[in-house]
Order: sequence, then C-alpha cells, then structure tokens
Amino acid sequence: MNLIRIRIVLGILCTASFSALYAGCSRDSGTPVTPASTTTSFVLASSEVSEGGALPADYTCDGNSSTLPLQWGGAPPATQNYALIMHHVASPTDIHWYWVLYNIPVDVHSLPKNVTGIGKLGNNSVNGRMAYAPPCSQGPGLKTYTYTIYALSSSPAVTVRDSLVSRAVLLGAMEGIVLDSATLHVVYSRPASLGLGVFGQRGSDDGVTFLHDDSPGWRPPG
Repeated sequence: MNLIRIRIVLGILCTASFSALYAGCSRDSGTPVTPASTTTSFVLASSEVSEGGALPADYTCDGNSSTLPLQWGGAPPATQNYALIMHHVASPTDIHWYWVLYNIPVDVHSLPKNVTGIGKLGNNSVNGRMAYAPPCSQGPGLKTYTYTIYALSSSPAVTVRDSLVSRAVLLGAMEGIVLDSATLHVVYSRPASLGLGVFGQRGSDDGVTFLHDDSPGWRPPG
C-alpha cells in the first residue's frame, strides 16, 4: 500500500514539473532572445517635428538656422560611442550633407537646440565649414532630409584632418563598428516668395566662394 502511495506522489510531482517546464517554454517561444549586439528598439526623435513631418523654418536658412533638438534611446548594450549625420539625396549620384557630428559620448542621449560642446563636428557640403548648414533648397516642392544616429562599438578611426571629415569619410571610418542606427525623416519646402534669399546667393566667406543651396555646387577638397 505504501509503495502504491509513493508511486502516486512521484507521478504527481513529475507531471507538475513537466507542466511547469512546458509552460516556461511556451512563454519563451513568444519572446525571442535578442543578441546583445543588436536591437530593434533603437529610435531617434525630436520634440519639434515628428517622423515625416515638416521641418520648422527656424531650422532652415529661412529662419535662425538652428540645429534641431534630438533625443534617442534603445541603443545596443555594447554601444560605446554615437555619431550623427543629416543628409539629403538630390539624386543617386548627388548626396548633400548638412550636419556631421561624431565622437558623441555614450552617456549622451540627446542634443539640445543649437548644441555646442558635444562631440566633434565634421564639414558640410554647403559651405565646407565644420558646422551645421541649414537646408536652403532652391528647387520647387518638398525635399526630404534624413537625420541618422549611429550606435558604435568604438570611436571612428578618422585618419584625415578634422576639416576634411565629410559624410563619406565618416561613413568609411565607421565601417565595421556600427551596431545599429535610427533615422528621423523630415520635409521642407521653401516659400516661393522668399526667392533665393541670403543663403541662395553666391557669395564669399573668408575668401571661399560657395553656393548656399541644394543643387550641385562647391564641395570641400578631398
């Protein structure tokens, strides 16, 4: 009789253990394990404009030429550094860049409006300076501008002098260390009444002739 009772108790314990194990497996199967080096939750946003929204004029040549405030989160755990690029694809062979910022510390998760003192600036394709250049399109219709934040496993190995760090140079330096990236797309169309405006005219700045617009023009050397 005692032997029968022992067998019954053992049977109940085994069944309960199997049920618990099966239930645990069922929960795990609904939530795939994400590798530490990748993430699907890395996002970039701004308090001033939503994804696909119209860039306020304050951040263009028609306003104060301010840099857009940005916030990001959800980067991979292995992230050690960030880099930011703002660009516009005029055509497959003509890409313009307005903001190149790299060596952003890993503990920085936002950039305020008109940010200074964070990371290192590269140049822009509008006037070649190591600074933000505001969108200033002369062509008709909406133009799309893309902000991209890159989560990096180390600092980019830049081998040229700071003034020559273009979008292409930075992308090359980041090859093999990008853990993830997130984008924010915005659009802007210049009011026809503004014409070329100050940024749409050819001019001279510190002896360098430049063209402030979104058409093919001056490019920094190298």
